[in-house]
Amino acid sequence: MDPTTELPPAVTQSVTPAPLDYECDTLVLGIGNLLWADEGFGIRALETLHEGWRFGPGVRLMDGGTQGLYLLPYVEGCRRLLVLDAVDYGLTPGTLKIVRDDAVPAFMGAKKMSLHQTGFQEVLAVAGLRGWRPEALVLVGMQPEMLEDYGGSLTDTVKAALPDAVAAALALLDQWGAGPEQRSTPPGPGERITLDSLDMAPYEGQRPSAEAACRMGDYRFLAGEAN
Repeated sequence: MDPTTELPPAVTQSVTPAPLDYECDTLVLGIGNLLWADEGFGIRALETLHEGWRFGPGVRLMDGGTQGLYLLPYVEGCRRLLVLDAVDYGLTPGTLKIVRDDAVPAFMGAKKMSLHQTGFQEVLAVAGLRGWRPEALVLVGMQPEMLEDYGGSLTDTVKAALPDAVAAALALLDQWGAGPEQRSTPPGPGERITLDSLDMAPYEGQRPSAEAACRMGDYRFLAGEAN
């Protein structure tokens, strides 16, 4: 090869957009899975906060779903973290329990209901190992009543307790100087946190019945097990 020939760079130009801005003062994180009944509590609580209230600069409301370690940069980028989630405390369904600071990781993993709790417990552990020391970490947890209903919505028990969870979250955010201000009009179409199709009204109104969709398990297999 001619030594004067110009070689291409060893690493090609990245086609990935510039990194997201992960940093914020206060992160309000709803985690869970809307498709498994009361597992969706954290997301529904977050939606309720977003639909009814605005917050000051530096406050981010985020649907964390079941993303696990993908949430790490967002967690490490905040000074205060408020987590909304369904947690099996072993209490009466619909009971709200608030856990703070160093106790949060233990409650997130003490009695796992699903893989997302394992994932988020790992997020907190890894963030701590990497030096993250938040000013405040709070879990607003709801004791679920029903989880094994694929395609189901929140139970009436947890729905009835949702306003108390939102009120608790608002009180904490107010203490943290997040400046909650009640909306005069709901968020516009481009402001939604979750997909329009997952809004509570269409989700509940358009889903098939438990019998039609075998949401509690396919009867063909359940019948086989019975035999």
